[in-house]
Amino acid sequence: MRGGFYAAVAVRGFRRYATYRTATLAGVFTNTVFGFIIAYSYEALWGQRPHLGGYTEAQALTYVWIGQALLQTMALMAGGFEEELAERIRSGDIAVDLYRPADLQGWWLSADLGRACFHLLGRGVAPMVCGALVFELALPTSPVTWLLFLVSVTLGVVVSFAIRFLVALSSFWLLDGAGVSQVVFLAGLFFSGMLLPLTVFPGWLGVLARALPWSAMLQVPADVLLGRHEGTGALLALAFQAGWAAALLLTGRALQAVAARRVVVQGG
Repeated sequence: MRGGFYAAVAVRGFRRYATYRTATLAGVFTNTVFGFIIAYSYEALWGQRPHLGGYTEAQALTYVWIGQALLQTMALMAGGFEEELAERIRSGDIAVDLYRPADLQGWWLSADLGRACFHLLGRGVAPMVCGALVFELALPTSPVTWLLFLVSVTLGVVVSFAIRFLVALSSFWLLDGAGVSQVVFLAGLFFSGMLLPLTVFPGWLGVLARALPWSAMLQVPADVLLGRHEGTGALLALAFQAGWAAALLLTGRALQAVAARRVVVQGG
């Protein structure tokens, strides 16, 4: 019964974003244009440095279009639930949410999964198709690889949600969480691999970047689709994502419990 409830919340989240058709078309256009700009930049870079980061030119170009497909799916440039939740905390409306029978974290996670599903289909597929029509991409033919990719994307969305949930909860203790949000936003763009694949980063910086949770949002799913993680390696990559998802969700749940007690005390 409870599972059906959260599934309904996810469907509602999907439908909510599906109503903004003009914004979706504008987003597809923007992602496609930036995809071409970055792809031509990568062509020039890989032309001078073949196999940079361990990628062939075709793999590097595929990486670009995977990034454009997952940019909004992972909410790497914000646009998810966090601003709404933070505003409810600042206004005090969160007290009503905490007294509801539905779990706060479970509610927002379900809604965010619906949002991500819509953006993957609505804003992710079209740019990837455009890229495949113009460039020679290294897309897999095995359905197993595509299935592993979808699992990896799902885990990446959960990691993304968990980070943004923590950012929103910071509003319980800060007068304005905009600073935290901006820092996390910039870190997400840099350490997810959106600017450049993390395998390009040198030395300790590359090791650190690949170990941080943001790599689970783009770098890991992209490498799974490119076949850089196969067999046991693919399972270890998914386990890395699942580990970060569990750790961040548990941290969010603990902070949610502390915040709930604070609301009860203040309300009393």
